[in-house]
Amino acid sequence: MPRTADHDQRRAQIAEGLVRVAGREGLHAVTMRSVAAEAGVSLRLVQYYFESKAQLMHAALLHLERGSNERWAARLAELPSPHTARDYLEAFLAEALPTDERSRVFHLVWTSYAVLAMTDAGLADQPFVEGPNRLERQLADVLRAARATGELPAGLDPDCEAARLTAVNHGLGTSVLVGQRTPEAAQAVLRYHLDRLFGAEDAAPRA
Repeated sequence: MPRTADHDQRRAQIAEGLVRVAGREGLHAVTMRSVAAEAGVSLRLVQYYFESKAQLMHAALLHLERGSNERWAARLAELPSPHTARDYLEAFLAEALPTDERSRVFHLVWTSYAVLAMTDAGLADQPFVEGPNRLERQLADVLRAARATGELPAGLDPDCEAARLTAVNHGLGTSVLVGQRTPEAAQAVLRYHLDRLFGAEDAAPRA
């Protein structure tokens, strides 16, 4: 029997096929057959690993999330240790903006999935919002630790601040995706929010 690692590689290969199709043509253009062709495997193999298109799309989101976390960790590894809470958050916010092809596709696929799930019961059944929930909990834990050490002002609510950061970041990412502002302008807004979060009340956006 194939080893678990072989199954994982096959799933990743198929998920990556979906990512390429969605990045090139949009998530609405994705079919099991188009993903099979892009991944270089048979339609039967795609159907073996994923019973439905909704399952396949959800797997692709998890695949993108893992890749984003790896790039986030790589950004942190380039910074001097030990990392501050601000370092941690700034690395996340920089990674989450659609500033290159990979992050652009992640933002595009997730946003498209969310819109399609509003009218597609199959997509809505997949727990795709658990990804953002995991992220908010992770950021809230970082902010909670920062508050305990005095890096974050004592009166701030870590859970609310984590929710605000992810919401602001997602909105700015969409504005970059549609050409409303440049990645540099979005990063300036995020730095402004971080300055205020960590106590720089006289902060002003830096272009």
